[in-house]
Amino acid sequence: MIAEVWRGMRPGTRVVMAVLVLVVGLNLLTAGVTVVTGGSGPGGPPSSSYATADDGLAGYAELLARHGHDVVRIRERLDRADLDPAMTLVVADPDVLAPGEVQAIGAFVTAGGRLVVAGAAGAPALAAVPAGGPEWQDGRSGVAHPLAPVPEVEGIARVEAAGPGVWRRAGGALPVLGGPDGVLVTVATVGAGRIVALADTSPLQNRLLANADNAAFALGIAGDGRRVAFAEAQHGYGRSTGIGAVPARWRWALAGGFLAVIVWMWSRGQRLGPPDDVERTEPPARAAYVEAMAGALARTRQPEVAVAPVQERARHRLAERAGLAAGASEEGLRDVARRVGMPPEEVDALFRPCRSDAEVVAAGRALARLGRGRA
Repeated sequence: MIAEVWRGMRPGTRVVMAVLVLVVGLNLLTAGVTVVTGGSGPGGPPSSSYATADDGLAGYAELLARHGHDVVRIRERLDRADLDPAMTLVVADPDVLAPGEVQAIGAFVTAGGRLVVAGAAGAPALAAVPAGGPEWQDGRSGVAHPLAPVPEVEGIARVEAAGPGVWRRAGGALPVLGGPDGVLVTVATVGAGRIVALADTSPLQNRLLANADNAAFALGIAGDGRRVAFAEAQHGYGRSTGIGAVPARWRWALAGGFLAVIVWMWSRGQRLGPPDDVERTEPPARAAYVEAMAGALARTRQPEVAVAPVQERARHRLAERAGLAAGASEEGLRDVARRVGMPPEEVDALFRPCRSDAEVVAAGRALARLGRGRA
């Protein structure tokens, strides 16, 4: 049906549609590549390790890799992932954390895992902290300084932040970095593991990573030599590759665009004419046609003149049938006609003037007989 509509379009409309489909296809391809690789220019979701924009963590991931850490991305729900307690898990500004993921994070830390959680949206991951985790509130820590001598801030003099919040109350965690408006970083030991909680992700982001002691702090909270895994499913990245790697909302938008194009093509298409008959109309039989024509010729004033071409054509076919030369004699042709079984009246009609209706019809039947290839 779509192919018929396409064929019914005007050439100019086809060109426009081809260009439109090409543009949409290229955009889809570019979007897929960008989602999988992070793109070649600044962009990406905030606090994603794929993102190269100012608020991304691509610089942090590269810094870790340059200092000997094996960096991986987890592109599935955390309660479905294999969370190795020997690694460090970074959960920064997640879109949402499902209850099952919160439980998986707690089990991971208790078994010896190291968790770096950043931003107010990551607060649910602190449920495993004894006596409750810190509480987030609006505020700007600005420049934060060490508050306690712990390994995470060893050798750190100042850390710059530019985000919108601080920890108002530390709860069961230990404040280790703070500024004028409140605490920026807390740490807590949970079972055999460790939780580092940042109220604001900005010290780890591309825009501030090179400022003050931010880079040294970012390395310190990752742990010595640990593999570092960034939780990326919470930023819209799925485990699938290719088109499946495109966030669901993008796929729905593209599907809607293609549907709109198809509807537009249908509305602009032209009908190709009336529908064909269910049954095909066959032409009349050749013999009936010849008889009708012979009757019409016989009704003329000079039937012998009108039928002469028919006689000539029939004699020519008779000579071809016998392999005779074009100028074969009448006697030879009559002999051939008798041998192939032609009725005497049809044989006579080929060699004498036809003046009656019966003679004209006989000449026509002779031609039809020879044309069917049978006598």
